Amino acid sequence: MTHIHQLTFGPFAENTYILSDDYSNAIIIDPGMYYPQENIKFFEYLNSHGLNPIRLILTHAHLDHVFGVNWVYQNYNVVPELHADDLMIYNSAVSVAQQYGLPMKPLVKANSTLTHGQSFQFGGADFKIFHTPGHSPGSVCFHNEKEGYVIGGDVLFQGSIGRTDLPGGDFDILIRSIDTHLLVLDDSTVVYSGHGPLTTIGQERIANPFLQT
Repeated sequence: MTHIHQLTFGPFAENTYILSDDYSNAIIIDPGMYYPQENIKFFEYLNSHGLNPIRLILTHAHLDHVFGVNWVYQNYNVVPELHADDLMIYNSAVSVAQQYGLPMKPLVKANSTLTHGQSFQFGGADFKIFHTPGHSPGSVCFHNEKEGYVIGGDVLFQGSIGRTDLPGGDFDILIRSIDTHLLVLDDSTVVYSGHGPLTTIGQERIANPFLQT
């Protein structure tokens, strides 16, 4: 069985997810810690639950989702993994952060190992990777069919979708990604988004204004 804990960090209120199993292993998804006190909060959660991070995976590489990558790597020796189509965005995160007036050190080298259709097992469940471009070229979602949830980054939000006005964004491609890979899931599937509250596929199918035909 898997357990999900959400922590919201940084100047963009980004949702960082800690996915753990019954054996105290953990996968860190999109570490967004920017301020020192956020690193402390993150550490205290892991430490208080006795969790051992074994992977660090990214739904995409926008700066608010990678602020904490170096800290996680330095403290737990897990290399960030992402889709190859987001490598350019990952490598430009420092210069983008400077545009927002947010000092940021160069990021540790990432592995571009996440691919569409790939599966990995954790906590007794299979997670399937969907490549869902549109918000960024290499956006991916992690679907746990057995336990009925998807960790979707900035692809789909409660009542909204990811912005498409950033470099590499494309509205039509994003809608196609959502239609093809998310709206085909069961209505009861819980969506853990990169910002804001959780939602379900059924709720967004009915009420999301961007998905109405």
